[in-house]
Amino acid sequence: MKENLHPISDRLLTRTHREAVTKQRGAVIWMCGLSGSGKSTLATALERRLHYQGKLVYVLDGDNIRTGLNRGLSFSDEDRKENIRRIAEVSKLFVDAGVVTINSFITPSSKLRALAREIIGKEDLIEVYVKASFEICMKRDVKGLYAKAEKGLVHQFTGKDSGFAEPLDSDLVIDTESQSVEESVETLYEFVLPKVTIQ
Repeated sequence: MKENLHPISDRLLTRTHREAVTKQRGAVIWMCGLSGSGKSTLATALERRLHYQGKLVYVLDGDNIRTGLNRGLSFSDEDRKENIRRIAEVSKLFVDAGVVTINSFITPSSKLRALAREIIGKEDLIEVYVKASFEICMKRDVKGLYAKAEKGLVHQFTGKDSGFAEPLDSDLVIDTESQSVEESVETLYEFVLPKVTIQ
C-alpha cells in the first residue's frame, strides 16, 4: 500500500555525484525493430566500442530479460506492456547510476515506445530504429523463430500474427538492409558517443 511506502531519495547521492565518478552521461539507447533486424548484434558491438572508450555500459536484451526479471510474461498485449514497463523502470535506475544502457527490444507499437520514453524521460532516451523488412528478417532467421512461426510453433509472432508499427520519429534509423554490420555499428557509435560524453 502506497501509504506505507517512504522513499529515501532525498537522502541519497544524486545522479550528478555518480556521473562525476563515471565521467560520462547516463543514457538509454533503446533499439527497436523486428526479430532478426540486427538489434542484438549492434547492441553487443556498441557495448564493446564504448567500453574500450572507457565508458561504463550495460546491455539489456529481450531474450536475457525474459529468462530472468520478466520470466513468466507472455506475448499478449498486456504482458508486452508490462515487459516494457519493467525494462524502462530498470533502465531509469541505470541512468540515475550514470550508466550507458543499451536496450535491445522489439517494442512493436508507438504506445509501448511512448511508455518507455515517458518512464525514462525523453532527455535520457535515444531511440534507434533498426530497420529491416519482415521478408529480410525471415531470410536471416538467426534464431530459427520465423521457421517455427511458419509451422505454428510460435504464437503472437511480431510481424506475422502480431503487428509492428514502424517508428516515424526515432532519433536514429539504421537500415541494416542497405548497410553492412560494420557500417551500421560505425553509424551508431558516432551518433551515440558525443551524447554520453561529458565535455
